[in-house]
Amino acid sequence: MSLLPEWAKDYSRSILAQDGAAALIVTLMLIPQSLAYAMLAGLPPQAGLYASILPLIIYALSGSSRTLSVGPVAVLSLMTAATLGQLSLQGVHYTDGALALALLSGGWLLLFGLFRLGFVAHFISHSVMSGFISASAVLITLSQLRHLLGVQLEGALWQLPVVLVAQSEAIPPATLGVSVISLIALLWARAGLKGLLLRIMSPASATAVVRLMPALVVMSAIVLSVQLDLESAGVAVVQSVPAGLPVLSWPEWHNLPWRELVLPSLLLGLVGFVESVSIGQTLAARRRQRIRPNRELIGLGLANLSAGVSGGMPVTGGFARSVVNFDAGAQTPAAGIYAAFGITLAGLWFAPWLSNLPQAVLAATIVVSVLGLFDWRHFGYTWRYSRADFSALCVTFIVTLTAGVEIGLVSGILVSLLLHLYHSHKPHWAEVGRIAGTEHFRNRLRHRVELNERLLCLRIDESLYFANAGELEEVIATLVSQRPGLRHLVLQCTAVNRIDASALDSLLMINERLRLAGICFHLAEVKGPVMDRLERSELLRQLSGKVYLTLFQAWQELGGS
Repeated sequence: MSLLPEWAKDYSRSILAQDGAAALIVTLMLIPQSLAYAMLAGLPPQAGLYASILPLIIYALSGSSRTLSVGPVAVLSLMTAATLGQLSLQGVHYTDGALALALLSGGWLLLFGLFRLGFVAHFISHSVMSGFISASAVLITLSQLRHLLGVQLEGALWQLPVVLVAQSEAIPPATLGVSVISLIALLWARAGLKGLLLRIMSPASATAVVRLMPALVVMSAIVLSVQLDLESAGVAVVQSVPAGLPVLSWPEWHNLPWRELVLPSLLLGLVGFVESVSIGQTLAARRRQRIRPNRELIGLGLANLSAGVSGGMPVTGGFARSVVNFDAGAQTPAAGIYAAFGITLAGLWFAPWLSNLPQAVLAATIVVSVLGLFDWRHFGYTWRYSRADFSALCVTFIVTLTAGVEIGLVSGILVSLLLHLYHSHKPHWAEVGRIAGTEHFRNRLRHRVELNERLLCLRIDESLYFANAGELEEVIATLVSQRPGLRHLVLQCTAVNRIDASALDSLLMINERLRLAGICFHLAEVKGPVMDRLERSELLRQLSGKVYLTLFQAWQELGGS
């Protein structure tokens, strides 16, 4: 059995050239991103660099996506800061807390992967995830105002305008100037730079330059900071960034409230997995490839474990850098390994220069990078399509903004599950009749169909389980009471994918009540897996009627025509 990953077996020089070029671009993009997300998490800047080295290598060897770029991301950085802030950890305990979160979330993901529990992430609906990420984008932006303005901003969300007005006179002009220039440069790079560059270079080159603009802004800011001595003018800088490789370490568990970190680490791991799988599947589809969710769990789990023992922070697949990696021509995960070596070299040689970087520039980088996370179009779309999903989206958004990221995410998940139970406990049903001259049956309220007073055909459009079994009993009892001449009732099970034990008891009770009323109870179009389970039950032996392959056969045999 080969120890090499599948992509390494057919590796060639041409693939090496494409992966190397993509790695160069991703490296230049990752350096400012890593520093910025470490600052967002409240960690030393080198934590972001360290989290972009070993996790990239480990994921490349264990993940299933060929182009996913793993490292710190905005949402996980916010969740890390929120969790550690609530626990009031300080200094080295704060750093150890971030390592513990990475280790615990990695452990959760690895455990889910080994037990093939990738489906667990599906309990976070798209609406909940959209509301959570949109609220996180707002919180991230607001959290960076103190760096952009150079003043301390404390208080609840609704108190922020008052605090801003009170602190307006204390804003250092130099810090405000650096922030404004950085924001304008980064926003212009997104909106107008590419159109200008297309006049003088190829589309591929123009795209590459636009992708590298954050790195160019950072390098320019470092040079200007040194030349103009911005720190003496009141501009806060990153301070010391130690040169060297990450040292393998282990958090001091006895100094940490690790029990309080268990649930946040689970949520953090699930959010990272959902975000990563969504990105990976989108990129894989563009090349007709596929990713395996359970293997992704293992890959991301190992990546987080490696971040936790190498001085890093929680990681997952990042959207922006994964798209850059894909568009730059990366063919295999080796591009991530090359990028990790590039970041290592940057940490060894250029770390002292990074200490002169203004924090306002990193804050501007964060704000611009999260602009696309606020999916305002989804609010309108969801409102038009589904009020229930819109409710879950709004609850998640509002609670996340006002009560925190963990409570917001849990609230959204609970609301979406409760809404699902509410709607499925009253399953859609329809009395169907035959369309004249055909073998097709449709809802009598929507189509002109043939009916028979002695035969009632009832279609149930939901799997039957404990929450809706009683409702089915009520529906059948009501319909039977309205038809004194009824002799046969056929339950069409086309949409029934599962019948649990509670629903089975209800079907047995329905069968007995119909038998006492002189009505035969029949089933039609039962799916194979459902029939397999019914054959192990008492229902088929006690059934007063028959099981028909099609509803048309029941219609013919029972005198429908």
